Amino acid sequence: MDFVSRPSGGRCWKTLRALRDSSRGRLHREAEGLRSSREGGRSLAKLSSDSGWVVDDIPPGSSGHSADEAPPSDNSPSSGSASGLHGPSLLESPRTSRPQSPSPSRANGTQSTRESPFPEPMALQCSRAMGVDACLRMYELASRRRAAEGLRRRQEEQERKVRALSEVACQELERFDQLREQKLQKDFRDFQDMMEKGRREALGRQRKLRAEQGLRAKLLALKLGEAEQQQREKQAEQERLRVEEGQVRVRSLCTLQEEVLRLNRQLEASVQQHRDLLNVDLSAFQSRGAQLCGFISGLLPTTLDTGFPTAENQAGAEGALQEMRDLLIHLEQEISRATQVKEEEARIKRQESQGPQRPRAPARTSAPSPSPAGTQAKEDPQLRVQDGTRQWYQRLQDASAKCELAFEDLSSSKDSQDRRIKMDLQKAATIPVSQISSSAGSKVKEVFDRLHSLLSGQPVQSGGRPVSVSLHPQGLDFVQYKVAEKLVKQGESEVASHPEAAFPIAAVASGIWMLHPRVGDLLLAQLHRRCPYSVPFHPAFKEGMALEDYGRMLGYRVTHSKLEEQDHFLKRMSGMIRFYAAIIQLRWPYGDGQEAHPHGLQHGWRWLAQVLNLEPLPHVTATLLFDFLEVCGNALVKQYQVQFWKLVLVIREDYLARIEAITSPGQMGSVVRLQQFLDECLQRREIPVPRGFLTASFWNS
Repeated sequence: MDFVSRPSGGRCWKTLRALRDSSRGRLHREAEGLRSSREGGRSLAKLSSDSGWVVDDIPPGSSGHSADEAPPSDNSPSSGSASGLHGPSLLESPRTSRPQSPSPSRANGTQSTRESPFPEPMALQCSRAMGVDACLRMYELASRRRAAEGLRRRQEEQERKVRALSEVACQELERFDQLREQKLQKDFRDFQDMMEKGRREALGRQRKLRAEQGLRAKLLALKLGEAEQQQREKQAEQERLRVEEGQVRVRSLCTLQEEVLRLNRQLEASVQQHRDLLNVDLSAFQSRGAQLCGFISGLLPTTLDTGFPTAENQAGAEGALQEMRDLLIHLEQEISRATQVKEEEARIKRQESQGPQRPRAPARTSAPSPSPAGTQAKEDPQLRVQDGTRQWYQRLQDASAKCELAFEDLSSSKDSQDRRIKMDLQKAATIPVSQISSSAGSKVKEVFDRLHSLLSGQPVQSGGRPVSVSLHPQGLDFVQYKVAEKLVKQGESEVASHPEAAFPIAAVASGIWMLHPRVGDLLLAQLHRRCPYSVPFHPAFKEGMALEDYGRMLGYRVTHSKLEEQDHFLKRMSGMIRFYAAIIQLRWPYGDGQEAHPHGLQHGWRWLAQVLNLEPLPHVTATLLFDFLEVCGNALVKQYQVQFWKLVLVIREDYLARIEAITSPGQMGSVVRLQQFLDECLQRREIPVPRGFLTASFWNS
């Protein structure tokens, strides 16, 4: 207990400080502190082997020091480094007693008078050792704390440095990324520049190649154009020569045709003049002359279908002319011989009658001699009928041209208002005609009412707005012309494809004709212009006329100086003749029954009679006769009865033979069809009702 109360703490702490500040104490305690800190401070403090030497150096007067005196704080100057108290000389207990050596206090100048290491009693030594050990433990704990604090500060410093290095690394990485991005962008721009340069070079080469190719193409086109021009010039020259040669042949054929027709008229005049004076039958001469006229009349239209007449056609025409001359010579010889016989017989009779009487001088009487003037005075009835028909035809064409001239200002006007009126009137005039069908009579009546209202000056709906002919001074002329033109076109196209459609279109045309006679005249003019065989009229070829113009006069369509095919031509002509035949027999059922038909069946009889007075044409005459008789024959039989049958018999016995004489053997289809139709009608003594004829049930539908 004396140890605790002894004031020996001050010397003890000074000794510990001296040990701590020594070079060996610092070295080993620092290493031990690091090891202890690595072990986590879990090792227990041990009594150092030098504790006995420390206790020996404590002076006796220091025992009165308080036992609970605290060691100096960490803030004292001696606590700057705690690592020197944990050296291996204080923590490791020696197993053997150390040899006697000078203590640290002796090194510092204090001398000990004791020669033995444990001069005091054992109890006192234990108390001192325990106090020292307690102080050591406390100091070790404080040192361990300071070491942990230093380690923590070093860790924080290290972490701060790591963060600083990480930030620097991140900045360097960002800078590297920026540099790399800049490099990539620069490389990309360089690549784009290289590609753009390559593209420009490629475009330049392409433009150069294109220019070269264009130049070569121009040169090639120029050469090709020159070759084509030369070819065209060559073809044009060949065509010109062919046309000139063909026109020469056409003029030659026309001259031969006129000569044959003149000789035929002369032959018929001779037959008519000497018919009562002769006892011989000259009908064979007349029949053969008609056959030759028909042959040469049909030769020119047939050759125009295929182009120009050939040398064979011209040779055939010259042969026909020579045969006609020979026929006329034979006829004159026959007439001369018969006249001589007649005069001889008359002379013998006179001599017999005079007998024994004295002959008297015959009275001088001036017998009329046939003179050219007398021959011309006796006009051919065929020519007389043809002249009348031509006058009628010309009158209708003049009326049509006058009407067309009347609305010339409206048709050629550049004013937008006039053009809109023209289009509205044209639609109002043509669209209803296109809607005529054989499905129901009510629809046909609706079309008729719209056309009648338009022609009467009443407004009608067209394109969603009202239209009237009073909108323009020339509106009525324009509408009348367009209605007539559209009716004929509808007969030309629709009836050619569907023959039964002729009757509803003809019924509307007949009704409009009855109420508006000028439309009927314009309709006939349009029909005659498109189909001259509806007159009937066979235009003659005039010298100097172009083949295209003559083809148009015959009714052919000319496209690029080329006539349409024969089948298409006959189909169109057939449609218009059926349309005309339906008009002359139909009356508008809703009109006044007492009013006469404006163009009735008497014109059908006239048409047939004039056709029989004309020379037949190959293909055309047989086809049109069949179409006309099939559509209008039943109505003509009911109207003229026996007289019409006589006309049919003339066609079958006489005129059909003339058609056969001018038709080549390989093109007898139309002739055979007409012959079969006539034979069936004559055998049954009736002509059937045409297909598609409008009955009362149709108008009630």
